[in-house]
Amino acid sequence: MSADDKVKELGLDLTHPAGPVANYVAAVTTGKLVYLSGKGPTKADGTMMTGKVGSALTVDQGYEAARLVGIQLLSALNEHLGGSLNSVNRIVKLLGMVNCDLDFGDQPKVINGCSDLLVSVFGENGKHARSAVGMGSLPGQIPIEIEMIVELK
Repeated sequence: MSADDKVKELGLDLTHPAGPVANYVAAVTTGKLVYLSGKGPTKADGTMMTGKVGSALTVDQGYEAARLVGIQLLSALNEHLGGSLNSVNRIVKLLGMVNCDLDFGDQPKVINGCSDLLVSVFGENGKHARSAVGMGSLPGQIPIEIEMIVELK
């Protein structure tokens, strides 16, 4: 099944990528690699999820926030590639940043929200290298920011 067909099967809406909030672009292609700028968890109504994971948000809520970020990353990638994800060969790397309390240690469980989504869309080619790190704060008090590197066919 193609990536585009899988997106439809999962009921994902990739038509509303959030644009850059400063002086940068959403994605850059060099050779066969696409580098996607960090994205935050945009909800269906266009607002951003906020709060620290571990105090204001549970691990499960952080997981859902990371899934929302994954949808934003796929939306930006889809737009960058002209409306189709079928030219993606594989997801190469994620850098997942979690706005969390100092003693919070479940960053990998939280970032799985994005990783699991990517595997759902791309299968084995969605498995990737990854870093999941804690941060003292993130822009706008968002709980999650993730950037992604993708290889094209």
